[in-house]
Amino acid sequence: MARIDYQTLLDNALKSVVKDALIHAQVNGLGDGTHFFITFKTRDAGVVLPDFLRMRYPDIMTIVLQYSYNNLNVSDKEFGVQLTFDGRPFFIRVPFSALVEFKDPSVDFMLSFHPKNQTSPDNDMELPLDEKPGTVPDNGRVVSLDEFRKNKK
Repeated sequence: MARIDYQTLLDNALKSVVKDALIHAQVNGLGDGTHFFITFKTRDAGVVLPDFLRMRYPDIMTIVLQYSYNNLNVSDKEFGVQLTFDGRPFFIRVPFSALVEFKDPSVDFMLSFHPKNQTSPDNDMELPLDEKPGTVPDNGRVVSLDEFRKNKK
């Protein structure tokens, strides 16, 4: 007989609280100083981020929904929102399964989650290495840097 995974049951129930809060913000907006800090795993399957953000935040990222966000869309399994980074708007999408933490500091509210490791197999940041880290591939050719230096004489 399989054991009951209470942590997963609890995480799923608490993620519905996050989903309902985001739906409330989608329909009514955020007011009275309400703002959300949402932390998520950037490499989880289904996470959509611009490449420069994935490079800047290779594991975990926190976004803030307060003043400058647009097009908040919430579904049963994920949410998407347009945020501004480096002065330009970008759309991101986060599955609820990727959530690590949700905070609303205006009311001193915080939820923490225990996401499973679900890295996307087609994520280019997860390419397998043929060599062991710290080794240099041996192609049989030694290149001298002198070949690339300009002659200063």
